[in-house]
Amino acid sequence: MVGNQAVSAESPHKSKAAGTGDRMKISTKGRYALRLMYELACHADEGYLNIRAIAQRQQISEKYLEQIIAMLSRGGCVISSRGAQGGYRLAKPPEAYTVGMILRLTEGCLAPVPCMQEGCAPCERAEGCPTQFVWEALDNAISGVIDRITLADIVAHARGEAQQK
Repeated sequence: MVGNQAVSAESPHKSKAAGTGDRMKISTKGRYALRLMYELACHADEGYLNIRAIAQRQQISEKYLEQIIAMLSRGGCVISSRGAQGGYRLAKPPEAYTVGMILRLTEGCLAPVPCMQEGCAPCERAEGCPTQFVWEALDNAISGVIDRITLADIVAHARGEAQQK
């Protein structure tokens, strides 16, 4: 033990002090996708929005948003239109999109540990694993939050109209 950090000679992994270690993280791609979808939801009744306007409002690189919008388009979340009045709009009403849908589309699996991922080879220790219930509870808690909050909720919250669900 060195200070608050445990260092093992046998392991390449280092345990870091609380608050400074690795955390489950949502990448900028996932966060920016949510912000992009938020912009489209805020302006859903205005027709198509162009990427430049979204990039300026959200202070995100236009080129990066183009990559993200392509993923959202392939996932059926947005509809595009070409031309002078072209741009992007939501394919469905804001109520139809959950944070979980958007994050899974851009991030992939959000399971907290590899053995919880769908399609993952079963962990050889799963049957007798004393901590598996912890990871299941964490996965359920995360999913419970992100699968409950919709784009409409985010818009309402931003406008000060948030209601407790």
